[in-house]
Amino acid sequence: MSLWSFGLALMAQGSILVQGKVEDSQGFPLPGVNIIVKGSTIGTVSDINGNYQLQVPDAVNAVLVFRFIGFDEREIAVNNQSQINVVLTESFFGLDEVVAIGYGTVQRRDITGSVASVSGDALQAIPVSNVTEAITGKLAGVQIAATEGSPDAEIRIRVRGGGSITGDNSPLFIVDGFPVETISDISPSDIESIDVLKDASSTAIYGSRGANGVIIVTTKRGREGRMTVNYNAYTAWKRIANTLDVLSPYDFTKWQYERALLANDMRRYNNIYGNFQDLDLYQEVQPNDYQNQIFGRTGFTFNHNVSLTGGTEKTTYALSYAHMYDRAIMQMSNFNRDNLSFNMTNRPNDRITIDLSFRYANTEINGGGANEQNEVSSADSRLKFAMIYPPFPVSGLTDAEETDPDFLLTHPMESLRDNDRYQNRVAYNLNASVAWEIIDNLTIKSDVGLDDFRSVDDRFYGPSTYYVKNVPSGENQNKPAIVFNKQSRETFRNTNTINYNFRNILPSDHRVNVLAGQEYIIREQESHNTVVHGFPSTFGFSEASKLSAQGSANSITNHLSPDDILLSFFGRANYDYMGRYLLSATFRADGSSKFGDGNKWGYFPSAAFAWRISDEIFFENTRDWLDDLKIRFSYGTAGNNNIPSGQIVQSMAVSTTTWVNNYDSYWAPSRTLANPDLKWETTITRNLGLDYTMLRGRINGSFEAYINTTQDLLMRFPIPGTGYIDQYRNMGETENRGFEASINWVAIDRPNYGFSVSGNIGFNKNEIKSLGLMENFEQSSGWASTEIPADYVIQIGGSVGKMYGYISDGRYEVSDFEGYFNGEWVLREGVPNASSVVGTIRPGTKKLRNLNPDEDNVVNLDDRTIIGDANPLHTGGIALNARAYGFDLSAAFNWSYGNDVYNANKVEYTSTSKYHSRNMITMMEDGKRWTNLLPDGTISNDPAELAAMNANTTMWSPYMPRFVFSDWAVEDGSFLRLNTLTLGYTLPRDIVNRVNIQNLRFYVSGYNLYTWTNYTGFDPEVSTRRRTPLTPGVDYSAYPRSRSIVFGMNLSF
Repeated sequence: MSLWSFGLALMAQGSILVQGKVEDSQGFPLPGVNIIVKGSTIGTVSDINGNYQLQVPDAVNAVLVFRFIGFDEREIAVNNQSQINVVLTESFFGLDEVVAIGYGTVQRRDITGSVASVSGDALQAIPVSNVTEAITGKLAGVQIAATEGSPDAEIRIRVRGGGSITGDNSPLFIVDGFPVETISDISPSDIESIDVLKDASSTAIYGSRGANGVIIVTTKRGREGRMTVNYNAYTAWKRIANTLDVLSPYDFTKWQYERALLANDMRRYNNIYGNFQDLDLYQEVQPNDYQNQIFGRTGFTFNHNVSLTGGTEKTTYALSYAHMYDRAIMQMSNFNRDNLSFNMTNRPNDRITIDLSFRYANTEINGGGANEQNEVSSADSRLKFAMIYPPFPVSGLTDAEETDPDFLLTHPMESLRDNDRYQNRVAYNLNASVAWEIIDNLTIKSDVGLDDFRSVDDRFYGPSTYYVKNVPSGENQNKPAIVFNKQSRETFRNTNTINYNFRNILPSDHRVNVLAGQEYIIREQESHNTVVHGFPSTFGFSEASKLSAQGSANSITNHLSPDDILLSFFGRANYDYMGRYLLSATFRADGSSKFGDGNKWGYFPSAAFAWRISDEIFFENTRDWLDDLKIRFSYGTAGNNNIPSGQIVQSMAVSTTTWVNNYDSYWAPSRTLANPDLKWETTITRNLGLDYTMLRGRINGSFEAYINTTQDLLMRFPIPGTGYIDQYRNMGETENRGFEASINWVAIDRPNYGFSVSGNIGFNKNEIKSLGLMENFEQSSGWASTEIPADYVIQIGGSVGKMYGYISDGRYEVSDFEGYFNGEWVLREGVPNASSVVGTIRPGTKKLRNLNPDEDNVVNLDDRTIIGDANPLHTGGIALNARAYGFDLSAAFNWSYGNDVYNANKVEYTSTSKYHSRNMITMMEDGKRWTNLLPDGTISNDPAELAAMNANTTMWSPYMPRFVFSDWAVEDGSFLRLNTLTLGYTLPRDIVNRVNIQNLRFYVSGYNLYTWTNYTGFDPEVSTRRRTPLTPGVDYSAYPRSRSIVFGMNLSF
């Protein structure tokens, strides 16, 4: 008996070699599963076929822990078993999805860099026409904002702020491996996933333009199995979300009377409006609501998408077509888009994979947007005229054949007809690739792609526009004109890579993957511009576009840009030890034709390290609630060459001369001076991140902190006095520091009901470290032409977006004056004199603060200071999702906090400037504004009377000879927007399956339903001065946003 007991003891203490296979619930092998002896550091990782073997020190008492992100953890006692096969059950909330990175993919659990993602399911749940609307507020550190509300509004995307000052800070867009200019023309229904690479360890492998982040879009692919048909359709109705109240006919006319007295212009007033005694008659006049006439119609959108997917073991395919028609809320405008996409994957044998893909997009836009930022002057804005045009027909003024030179207003409907536009954008994209696994684990791949883009942009200017009144000369002045513009761009790309996995060479605990590649991209771009003046005055857009020979050709300009060529070599190595320690290193060398000899090549290395600390023995006691905890750090560089090609050699342009009747007649140097010394702009990024997953995947998220330094900025430097306007130079340095956090929480998960919440927040602070030879420079937004001097300042220590103007000090009160002597108001000693800015000073005039009281008592340009900042302190979003017995409810919020908006509308709509008969918004109505008008219809200059009359008013008098930018026009642009709210119902499968339907869902959704904000304008999310990136956050005549109600259906069979 004692010998038997001794033998058992020896067996209990002996080791055993355990081997087996790990599979999922469908019988597929699981590679990369961590198998650890519980309570120790002994472990291994399953190989590519799911097989493993492990020497276990205790054959009887040891317990093996099988852990794989995305699957439920299992513990199995060894109990003298040498063969243990395991089936892991997939966790509903796992992080095992594949994430696209540069030239490859990786499981989310193994990411070492900063990557944010949105799945195709999340996109499809939100019925939008533009994919960027669906991802708004869903990605930490990614700021997405529409510049205004038109159907073709520019969407600004900024990843961690962007480092350039005068350059474009847009990220690099990659669609199915091909770099494209925009993703706005892709149907959201075609997208499988969107991944955003934010740090250099992720973006450096793209080298060129990776400095501003990379957005990778993966479109849907076919899957093995019978053909599946998906049909998605929705119809939306929309109305303008917000309007501004203007003065009533009575208030308007009463102010016109007071203005006429102050301007000594009573003769004109009497001819147009009558006598003072006639004022009461205007109380019965019904106003014209021009905002409603121009933007008040009910818009609607029809969107249809049908897709076919399927395939065999060797060949899979996906084909989709989408059509969208959008009748905008503005009269005479609509938007059409057609999308066609096809992709196919063929595997003729186990080692060769062939991919083909094709995308086509055709977009048509009829009608101009509200904000004519491409005009010579923005005076032709329909929104502006809808606000300040007289609120009722005025005989002898609004119906006069000849325009009063001091009126300078156009009927909003006439302005609409006279500012017409047609745009057509056609894009083709063709990609093909062949991957060949030469031997086990060694794969070479070659990609070729062609992207072709062509656009037409025809602009018509009628007799009422600023353009035809000022640009044409002689007999062509004041006659209709048209500008034909065509552009084309072709891009060819070839990429060749070789990829090797060291699976059968190294022990199974070690995983190494190496990628090397070469890429060649060439882009050709040209434009054609034809300007025709002098059409018959009866011509509209249709006649002018079809009968251009009836006009007089003013100029014909053809421009062929030098080829933009990029030759690149790159590599990446990934090392993984037991899934616990991960190391990634990349290197890319880019040679660009945009730079001269000695500067063509840019070199962009990066490295990242991640430590899965939750796998350490000292975290053993947290396994019951902590699934995964990973710390990561990255450092690297990325490049930017995003300037026009041809800047290193002086280009020539066609010029005109009066000797040849102002026709293009000779060649002259272009207005931009060449710079042969240009070189790469470089961004250095440092990123520290923490990824976490808890409670079997129910809670997961990340924390990120980063510092991005951009050096050798590519800036347009003004060079007055040289005969040139500017020159591209490498000068300056910026820095972006920030913090990001995201969380996803599945609060309830039951078979028939559930509830989840996700949220993210991103902080970013931008600072200009250097401006080269300059300390600062000023920039004008240009909305008021030259009437307002530079209203933005760029300076060391500041950031782009600093608003520059005067400090408002209310208004001049009677107490600020000694009195009224000899027809003039005399200021008291020590009261600042702002007459050089606001015009003649009297009680009620807008008052500005003197910032240099020790130097003088005058307010002038030297008293301007920073009065606002367009940059938010933080941005973010929250998403709520609930489901119960076939019903689903989701809500998405996004916010911006701490940014200022330059409300230029408020400046113009509260001032008569030097023109008469202009309406204003109601903050200037009678009883709120300062008045000098006595009840008997005379102007008072008596101090006591004026003080008593204005005791309860708060606004200054709108009578000023010019616009003034002060902090009064800078408003808090913070907002929280209920972006979407969707209620859906999916019919039970046992019912729809009877008629061969896989899935049928109906839904109703609201878009832009409510915005919580203190901003007094139309909408706080706005930036209309798009000629330059130096003046963000200006709200001037922006196309108003709409509020939509959507009804839709998702059908699969």
